[in-house]
Amino acid sequence: MPEAVAAANVSKNKGGAYVDRDKPAQIRFSNISAGKDHHTSFILNHRKSLLFLESVILKQMYILFFKALHHDLSALFFLPGLHPTIISESFQKAVDKGVEILTSISQPVQLSDRETLLNSATTSLCSKVVSQYSSLLAPMSVDAVMKVIDPATATSVDLHDIHIVKKLGGTIDDCELVDGLVLTQRVVNTGVSRVEKAKIGLIQFCLSPPKTDMDNQIVVSDYAQMDRVLREERAYILNLVKQIKKAGCTVLLIQKSILRDALSDLALHFLNKMKIMVIKDIEREDIEFICKTLGTKPIAHIDQFTPEMLGTAELAEEVNLDGSGKLVKITGCVNPGKMVSIVVRGSNKLVIEEAERSIHDALCVIRCMVKKRALIAGGGAPEIELALRLAEYARSLAGMEAYCVRAYADALEIIPSTLAENAGLNPISTVTELRNRHAQGEKTAGINVRKGGISNILEELVVQPLLVSISALTLATETVRSVLKIDDLVSDLQSLMSI
Repeated sequence: MPEAVAAANVSKNKGGAYVDRDKPAQIRFSNISAGKDHHTSFILNHRKSLLFLESVILKQMYILFFKALHHDLSALFFLPGLHPTIISESFQKAVDKGVEILTSISQPVQLSDRETLLNSATTSLCSKVVSQYSSLLAPMSVDAVMKVIDPATATSVDLHDIHIVKKLGGTIDDCELVDGLVLTQRVVNTGVSRVEKAKIGLIQFCLSPPKTDMDNQIVVSDYAQMDRVLREERAYILNLVKQIKKAGCTVLLIQKSILRDALSDLALHFLNKMKIMVIKDIEREDIEFICKTLGTKPIAHIDQFTPEMLGTAELAEEVNLDGSGKLVKITGCVNPGKMVSIVVRGSNKLVIEEAERSIHDALCVIRCMVKKRALIAGGGAPEIELALRLAEYARSLAGMEAYCVRAYADALEIIPSTLAENAGLNPISTVTELRNRHAQGEKTAGINVRKGGISNILEELVVQPLLVSISALTLATETVRSVLKIDDLVSDLQSLMSI
């Protein structure tokens, strides 16, 4: 029976070779879907409402394509008036005009306007699971970005300068911003848990007896030889610890080692007697952030352990988190590199992951404000305004360009339509009313999800960075133009009809 089914789906040419006519089309659309999924993942980091923008533009292009076929069947294989190049160039004109329109309806913002930055961050947090904590997370995100940049001259934000530390236990209310370094590793020696005026060293070598490069065995035949081995080991470790103490180090960070023990019990005993706080198992990927925060330099050999390699901080202490573990906080860095840490707390791993993602989204919104210091209204207001203005612009064009720009404008209406549908509203009546309000000159009218209608969205403090909309518009258009360059997709009418 399976053989009969397989034989029914197999077609052969005259030479008897197997031919699967659907395979090329499936491969093309699989590649296109993968490309759109990759681009969509970038769009999601900015705004969820622009998820289907490029696919809708493509849909409008296909509708325009079949309208031309319907009017002239002779153009079934020859379409001189609807070449992909014309569509691509028309879309580029539309996006250039769209960026101009968005810039004209935006409002300039100064980074000193803290209230506006808070409104932008709060808007990004409102759709998250942790939206009820936006009053805590939004100021935390704004303060974190403002601490790592110079508002007067900054043109971007390196989010690697903001270290998000996840610690299980507590609630989201326990999240905090620390102007310094936070480590999840615990202090090894229990005798020293607080150091003021700390001199901090970061070593990448081990404080333990060295091992040979090859596996071998040492046979000790009597107690004298055993005592000699122990004395040599003790002298070796003591020499290392004395050099560390001589440099003035009071807090020692030890990088995690996979070759041998990074810290022996004997070395820990000596360090404890010399009142040196020890924190081991520092991950390799955290080295750069630690060095930039504390102003220290990683030390690969004991001979390089000098006072110039150490960082300085006002306080290094191990903090108890009310029974849910401990953290090491190093604050008051004398030579800070404008680095901050955000401690994210939560009762379980899922809550912590969601809080981290929400904070990252809020940080990205503030970064957009730093890159392009302008705001526009949210709630679908800029998209419907673009649709109306581009439709008006299309009427000033001639030929196929007018049809392509008009199709581009119609595609933008999917954003307010999807927003209304997700809010449980009637998308047709909502978008129609929104279009009429904008046609009457209300450029800031948008969909109010809370009230279930149309209102001045700026008065509701629903705003978004101008860069978000511009980036989504330009990147979606670039994706569509890239798809249009695939010749056999545009010329393969059977594949188009199957979409």
